[in-house]
Amino acid sequence: MKPQRKAGPRTSALGAAAVCGALVLTACGSGGGAGSSHSPSAPASSPSATGAAGIACGKAATLHASGSTAQQYAMKYWITTYTTACPGTKITYDGNGSGAGQDDFLSGRTAFAGSDSPLDADQVTRSEKVCSGGGRAIHLPLVGGPIALAFHLPGVDRLVLDGPTLAKIFDGRITRWNDPAIARLNKDANLPSTPIRTFHRSDSSGTTDNFTAYLAAAGQGAWPYPHAKEWPAHGGDAAKGSADLAAQVQRTTGALGYVELPYAVDRMLRTISVDTGAPAPADPNVTSASHAIAGATTVNTGHDVTLRLDYGTKVPGAYPIDVVTYEIVCDKGNKPETWPATKAFLAYTASRKGQQNLSFQGYATLPAAVVDKVRGEIGALP
Repeated sequence: MKPQRKAGPRTSALGAAAVCGALVLTACGSGGGAGSSHSPSAPASSPSATGAAGIACGKAATLHASGSTAQQYAMKYWITTYTTACPGTKITYDGNGSGAGQDDFLSGRTAFAGSDSPLDADQVTRSEKVCSGGGRAIHLPLVGGPIALAFHLPGVDRLVLDGPTLAKIFDGRITRWNDPAIARLNKDANLPSTPIRTFHRSDSSGTTDNFTAYLAAAGQGAWPYPHAKEWPAHGGDAAKGSADLAAQVQRTTGALGYVELPYAVDRMLRTISVDTGAPAPADPNVTSASHAIAGATTVNTGHDVTLRLDYGTKVPGAYPIDVVTYEIVCDKGNKPETWPATKAFLAYTASRKGQQNLSFQGYATLPAAVVDKVRGEIGALP
């Protein structure tokens, strides 16, 4: 839990009707999504100028940010669009994982961080050292999407798994693909006796935090660990970052791993459908993730906005294993040399122009009420 701000929390459930129009997923382009997104160099722009694409440009600056691999594709899209319209600004984003991104921001190395998990109370207190004038870190949710369970099992095109079975697989208690628990959920599949090779993230990851939160919520007691950014279970193979994990699944027979949907699409990996207890299993896609995220509860304290996802959802058509990525900045006391450009960039990402094409990048659009709230909070930041 984060410490209370001066303003009291305002909590509301967001219905499905609030979801921005989500489109079906199309191809996400080539490249594994690892590393940094670099903007082109160009002459400086004037402060608060309006870019060629109708984007309001802040004072030209060089911005460094890091964190979540989940938003890597979205960041590349945003950075390219913004710096094309505002060529005086250069932005780099290092998708080094949510934990590393949090540490970079709290150490004063970056203008903002991307994280799939909110900071804990101790981290928020620590942020007071980098946010001047009594400021502290806040969260601004800007993008969401499904965490896909990618598998590599020749001869098997479709698989269904549920929470308890997934928990036992990733805890090393189900070790072969023809295990009776898997066969029960896939009566028409010709399941081989191939050993299951599970892959998890080796780095501190918000994707891991959300996936383990799902296992804890939906595992019906089969997952004995708390949710965490560091992988808590024994066994399995580790890979650093989503791009490497997807590559390992692609090259390993019998593999099963968790990655954000754009990485699975990029590698053309088959993905698990999840039995939630609804009439039909849910597939990981933009629409199903949007349905699930629409059921989240939003908590707004001061300028801070976070979402509580329902990993145990049984809403028909809702895919339960999802992630929401937050941009982390100071509520006041951001670095004066980079804040005007940072605020302008974040205002663009939250704008209709910034949000409208995210589904084509493989992301679920956040509920309209949440995006409207985030726009207002960004605009109000000093």
